[in-house]
Amino acid sequence: MNERLEKWKSGLARTRQTTFGRIANVLGMTDLDEDTWEDLTAMLIQADLGVDTTENLLEELRVQAKDEGWTKAQQLRDGLVDNLSTRVISPPPLQFNADGPTVVLVVGVNGSGKTTSIAKLGKRFAQQGKQVSLAAADTFRAAAVEQLQTWGSRLGLRVVSGAAGGDPGAVTYDAIQSAISRKDDLVLVDTAGRLHTRFNLMEELKKVHRVAGKALPGAPHAVWLVMDATTGQNALQQAMAFKDAVQVTGVILAKLDSSARGGMAFAIQEMLQLPILYAGLGEGPDDLQPFDPQAFIDSILAEFLVK
Repeated sequence: MNERLEKWKSGLARTRQTTFGRIANVLGMTDLDEDTWEDLTAMLIQADLGVDTTENLLEELRVQAKDEGWTKAQQLRDGLVDNLSTRVISPPPLQFNADGPTVVLVVGVNGSGKTTSIAKLGKRFAQQGKQVSLAAADTFRAAAVEQLQTWGSRLGLRVVSGAAGGDPGAVTYDAIQSAISRKDDLVLVDTAGRLHTRFNLMEELKKVHRVAGKALPGAPHAVWLVMDATTGQNALQQAMAFKDAVQVTGVILAKLDSSARGGMAFAIQEMLQLPILYAGLGEGPDDLQPFDPQAFIDSILAEFLVK
């Protein structure tokens, strides 16, 4: 097994062994009846696919079962694997700006893993030969600035910061202007964690978004939302608010290795219509991996694929 797939299998062990492992056991060599459908419904919701995604998926499977005359749970099992495989998409690569640095605004609630994810992203792009700056625009939480500076020092990344409690828009503007003069390739902007229910905080985030455009027309070129995989369906409501406020273009699913309910990945793509760009599969700097749909499917459905 190659190292990449091994990392995915290891990171998704909890999800595979608990929720999806149970589903695989239920859909064995038995007759297909209404109890089977009800059991599958409950387990998919427990796996964090969410009610809407689960209902849509099962509606499609019921139609297929009727059309093809399924009578065995094994047929439903095979159909489920095929259906889930079509529900994750490959993420688009970041398109770099030809006329100055590419600016990526990174948003999310407190505790989602946002600052750590930014540092890991910076390292990944630096390893690809890009000149990267990190903007410590989470000025409301001094620990966030210190955390980003510590990561920057550890990974050899430049961090632009301002005074504690200062204007996050000013830090963003200064970081982008500095990146322009240094001819940097990429600016990753760490924003303050926002509670999606706090109107004034979301308005402040919109301001940072506008300031980026004043510092460099067309910026930000991408807005990435960091979501904590362990929070499950609660994170979807947060995500919808961020998407409306600052035009989120993609999702970073942090702490996926700590969750036993990785089915959230299906709900994100179906309900939010956003690609998952990266997934957190561990604590190390190299454990933030580009989202790989095939590795994800192979990892969570390993028990299904054993005949």
